[in-house]
Amino acid sequence: MVMMEDGFVGMRHMLTIVFLSGFAGFMEGPVITDVTVAAVCSSPDDACSLAVYLTGFQQVAIGLGTMVMMPVIGNLSDRYGIKAVLTLPMCLSILPPVILGYKRDTHFFYMFYIIKILTALVCEGTVDCLASAYVAENIQGRTRISAFSVLAGVKTMSSLCGTLVARFLPLALIFKVSAISFLVAMVYMRSFLKERLNNDENGYHQQDDGDSNDVTMLAEPMLNNTTITTSALNKKQSSLKDMMILMKTRYMIFFLLTMQYFLKARFGFDKNQFADLMLLITIVGSISQLFVLPRFASTIGERKLLSAGLFMEFTNMAVVSISWAPWVPYLTTLFVPGAMLVMPSVCGIASRQVGPGEQGKMQGCISGVKSFGKVVAPFVFSPLTALFLSNNAPFYFPGFSLLCISLSSMIGFFQSLMIKDVPPSQLNKEINSTSREEV
Repeated sequence: MVMMEDGFVGMRHMLTIVFLSGFAGFMEGPVITDVTVAAVCSSPDDACSLAVYLTGFQQVAIGLGTMVMMPVIGNLSDRYGIKAVLTLPMCLSILPPVILGYKRDTHFFYMFYIIKILTALVCEGTVDCLASAYVAENIQGRTRISAFSVLAGVKTMSSLCGTLVARFLPLALIFKVSAISFLVAMVYMRSFLKERLNNDENGYHQQDDGDSNDVTMLAEPMLNNTTITTSALNKKQSSLKDMMILMKTRYMIFFLLTMQYFLKARFGFDKNQFADLMLLITIVGSISQLFVLPRFASTIGERKLLSAGLFMEFTNMAVVSISWAPWVPYLTTLFVPGAMLVMPSVCGIASRQVGPGEQGKMQGCISGVKSFGKVVAPFVFSPLTALFLSNNAPFYFPGFSLLCISLSSMIGFFQSLMIKDVPPSQLNKEINSTSREEV
């Protein structure tokens, strides 16, 4: 129990880094749609097709890159340490907001657009991926799902603060403050983050079952344990294969982007209304992740939480797609707590499939599969969004693409019902046996 409390306290530096980087990134969310439309569209009040396609292409390009890079980054973090691997992505994250902080005309927007794609190949999701690996390495047992919930809650809290600042700051300052926050996060990480909590004097750490004889090394060569890792991942009782299929249906980020263009075209939403909506979402999400989920996660179990979250996510998207008044998207925030359950549950289930020395690889694989969803989604939904927001739609249904996105969550819900609970004692016995052979 003392070790668990020390682990949570020791996580404060990683949580601070997640907050600062998330704060910087989420500041750009409410304004990037207006900046894009103003830079590439003839009328600032119209969500033209070019803006939608540019956003879709950006998601595809970034998704393809991160789909390859996230597993590699996870491998590198297992070998060289999380702190070393985080340095380059956090440095590169500063460049895009600096460009828009200087000027936001068409030429500088396209410069930002290109630089954003290039830097996001190694920056997009890296902090979240390695933070999840850090939690999985340092928090053991059934309390891990609570730790993932706290991590997600801090991320949501950063979204709340970033959106709140974007709501009241003038556009000229938003990107400058974002760049400064990225810089502070990078300096803080280099100064205070510890590579691992609760190390013994030889640099080893203990397994989930508390057996002091079962140890595994911090940095294994990436190729030496390939056979063992493959064997562990292919166990019949493992639900990892089902989870990978499930993760292919995760289009939540593209849903948020599509929803912004839908609300702008349907109800004339602007920066302030986007910020108000995101504020409400993040307030509800922060409360549920920081105070509600950690209390019940260990009792209910990750699989049940995952199924409930996916169903509520489907309901949220489906209702937004048929919005008949501007207040409907605000009403759907009632389903946000359920949607916030999905990723902590996925990370918790996945982290129990492998030993502590392979958490970076596992979280990198999850991020890579999420990126696969980001690649597929724009190919399908960008043309649908542009078509049904135009005057050439085959029938009047502006939110048709949102309804289609909601169906992906319903598919994920049905697949989550087929995920089997892994017997912890049996899994730990196999992991510990593998660790003894390696040591």
